[in-house]
Order: sequence, then structure tokens, then C-alpha cells
Amino acid sequence: MKILSPSKHRRALTAVEVLVVVAVVALAIVILLPMFERHAHTRSPRISCVGNLKQVGLAFRIYANDNNDLYPMAVLEADGGAKEAVERGEMFRIFEVMSNELSDPRVVICPADDRTAATNFSNFNNSHVSYFVGLDAVGTKPDMILSGDRNIAIDDQSLSGIVSLRTNATLAWMKSIHEHAGNIGLADGSVQQVTTPMLYQLLRNSGDGENRILFPQ
Repeated sequence: MKILSPSKHRRALTAVEVLVVVAVVALAIVILLPMFERHAHTRSPRISCVGNLKQVGLAFRIYANDNNDLYPMAVLEADGGAKEAVERGEMFRIFEVMSNELSDPRVVICPADDRTAATNFSNFNNSHVSYFVGLDAVGTKPDMILSGDRNIAIDDQSLSGIVSLRTNATLAWMKSIHEHAGNIGLADGSVQQVTTPMLYQLLRNSGDGENRILFPQ
């Protein structure tokens, strides 16, 4: 049997063909690189936000361990909580009473939000907070919504103060912050990256028909 050497059928690329290949690769880089850069730009803040919300969830759990398994919104101010502050709309007090657990006020600002972080907890108010708080969340019910990005709308209207998120409402993530998406922390300490359909699913799974949420004003 005659064996043909592959080298007899191999032809080197001409200079013109090499230039064509190089030009095609360069064009592909020019077209695709901005897409990768945009993806990296939008993805990185969202991942950092997930890290923030995990720290927030941990702070809630540490606080509850020292306060009869109660979160600040269920503890009287006289006992080191923020129950009355919630009724006054001062939601930042929830994080303020957990300042030892949080350590840094920058933790409650999403990197994709246009809000500015406070330099310390002494100079701190609602405008220094990106995240909402689930008022009725308890550690014994792991599927309840505890915290999350504030860019949720009902009928295209942004939310502030105490709002009940019901599954029969027209809910949606606004484009601001995470491009029609958001992050939500649950009472079990987990954080999920959530689209609008997934938001409805989390509300259904929470076991709470009201889902009272306190949004920073």
C-alpha cells in the first residue's frame, strides 16, 4: 500500500492570505471587545452588590443572636433596636443600630447606585442607603425576603417608605442600578440575582402574603 506524505499536499499561505486572516481577526476584536467591556462593567458592580448583601445578611444574623432572635425592626429603641424609627420612616436606623456588625457604612451602598456612601455612622441617613429591608423577616423562616436593591417599581413608579409587594401587583425592576434586574437577600443569608419573573417567584415562596418592605426614601 502506497502511503502519501502529507507534506506533498500542504501549501503555505501566501502573504495576501496571511494579511486577510490578520485583518479578519483584528476586525473581530474591534467588534467584540466593546461588548466584553460593557459586560464586565455591568457584571462587576452586581457581583460586588451580592457581596454587600451577604455582609448585610450576616449582620442581621449576628444582631439577632444577641437579641432573642429578633431583627432591629422588631426591637424597641430603648432596647437597642429600631422599631419606632421604622414607623417614623427612618429606615437608616436599622443599619445604624447594627453599626458594630456592619463596621463600614459603605456596605449598604450598591456600587451600581448613584447614591453616595456615608463616611461614618454618625453622619448617616436614608440617602446613604441603597437597600430595602423586609420588615417582617425572621431568621426562623429562611425564604422570607430580608433585603435587596431598591430599584423596584409598581406600575413604573419608584417606591419609598413601607410598601406591600403583592404578587397581583404590576412589579418590575427599573433599569437603574442593575439594568432591569436586582439582588435580593433572604432570611437564610443567601443572596440571589433576580429578574422580574424571579422576583414574583420569591414573593410567592416567602410564605408572607403581605411582604411588607421598607424602601429608603
